[in-house]
Amino acid sequence: MKVLFIGDIVGNPGRKAAREMISSIRREMPFDFCIANGENAAGGTGITSVVAQELYKCGIDALTMGNHTWSKREITNFIDCDSKIIRPANYSPGVPGKGSTIIGGKLGIVNLLGRVYMDGVDCPFRSLDRELEYLKSQVRVIIVDIHAEATSEKCALAWHADGRVSGVIGTHTHVQTADERILPCGTAFITDVGMTGPYEGVIGVDREIVLEKFLLGMPVRFELAKGSVQFNAVHMDIDDKTGKTLKIQRLSKVMEI
Repeated sequence: MKVLFIGDIVGNPGRKAAREMISSIRREMPFDFCIANGENAAGGTGITSVVAQELYKCGIDALTMGNHTWSKREITNFIDCDSKIIRPANYSPGVPGKGSTIIGGKLGIVNLLGRVYMDGVDCPFRSLDRELEYLKSQVRVIIVDIHAEATSEKCALAWHADGRVSGVIGTHTHVQTADERILPCGTAFITDVGMTGPYEGVIGVDREIVLEKFLLGMPVRFELAKGSVQFNAVHMDIDDKTGKTLKIQRLSKVMEI
């Protein structure tokens, strides 16, 4: 099984880049499933039903979320009935949505939120254990999106999951790391897959606005940067009989759209 995981899609520029690159990659590096982090897909923060449907139409099979899950309040109206979108599994019990899903009857996906420098959530390690109790009885291939700030927390979670999942993919920082590897028991890991969105700003935001924020310390209204766009992803080749990953490859491209 071959899986493409796309880094945090940011706003309309990111959606355009994802649409263009998915069709291109499918020709050059075929894949069976495509997952993307979509927590910034609508205007740079949150997601709407219209945006989710747009992403599905361009070839994305499932969307994970993160700390901006609830930024667009309308998500509570559709997340329970959309089987392709998952929010962090370690949110408090009773919140809308689900923390894991199975797509195509073959691929399990878990979404987790880190606790270091983030809003308070339940333990991601124990939440992963809970989700795996069900998923492991249904599928062999499982991908985990750990949406977290601290590299240490992401790395620790990967070691905790080694041999029990096919891949632990870090998201959130919008900066692709060059540490992709396969752990001893067959779990692929990368600290952060990166971002698909505006390239000429500061992690997607207009650089002049960010500079004003840092220099003056006054409240500002963030806007997406203009100009060229980047695409970040990883492509994984997984043994669907054992669930172990055979290869993980970083993908990165800057383009004009």
